[in-house]
Amino acid sequence: MPASLDDKLVIAISSRALFDFEEENEVFEAGDDRAYMALQQQRLDLPATPGVAYSLVRKLLGFNTPQQQRVEVVVLSRNDPISGMRVFRSARQLGLPILRGVFTRGQSPWRYLRPLNAQLFLSANEDDVRQALAAGVAAARVFPQSARASADHPQELRIAFDGDAVLFSDEAELIYQRQGLDAFQAHEQQHVMRPLPDGPFKPVLRALHELQRHPQTDMRIRTALVTARSAPAHERAIRTLMDWAIEVDEAMFLGGLPKGAFLREFEPDFFFDDQVGHVQSAAPHVPSGHVSGGVTNC
Repeated sequence: MPASLDDKLVIAISSRALFDFEEENEVFEAGDDRAYMALQQQRLDLPATPGVAYSLVRKLLGFNTPQQQRVEVVVLSRNDPISGMRVFRSARQLGLPILRGVFTRGQSPWRYLRPLNAQLFLSANEDDVRQALAAGVAAARVFPQSARASADHPQELRIAFDGDAVLFSDEAELIYQRQGLDAFQAHEQQHVMRPLPDGPFKPVLRALHELQRHPQTDMRIRTALVTARSAPAHERAIRTLMDWAIEVDEAMFLGGLPKGAFLREFEPDFFFDDQVGHVQSAAPHVPSGHVSGGVTNC
């Protein structure tokens, strides 16, 4: 039988999201890809240090057992194949069982998301993230200078999501941006019984929910909804999750308060938000990614 990624949660990730390649990237950004390749080749036996999404990946892979591989992580990178050798060596040296990768030497790799059946793509390249979102794949641009995840919860994967334009569509956000807060609150009260349309990260939350429902290892999942919504607009968000039959463990309705301090206390392995300001508030405290889609990113 041919190999298959069906029935798995497939995460595609760039090398800069998984490892700290910022020093090497400065050489690449200078426009000298040959010098970049030479530098990576010189460092083949030097393990790269963990990057922003390393903790997320390590814990997701912790849901696999020898009998059943429920999560697949694939490196999907603009790196060249020689640099890809260092990526695989670093993964092996850090104990990450990553077996598959696609390296495109400067070309956008997003088109390979479809044959990979990827449900999530993490990259430091905003154009690649936008193309992935346009193709219907949940994607986020990692902030490489984000704080690294706390080591306080080794057996618990913690993920925090914004609501509108992330878990939910940007339907309600569009009302807020065009007509203001009062119109937004009135709209949400009027439509409180109608579930919000799906956002790009609903499939990711559902996949995590399924991992949690059928645990086969000691790993656990804790999720949080962290939103600028406040009462009474909170109710539609909760009712939408109820309609989806998906639970979150914590919900923070912050009414516009900066999210960073709350996320610092939750200690997620990753936080997803569609507004740059919220990501910038979070990044000094927790690993963070910008969902470059929706009305606020047009």
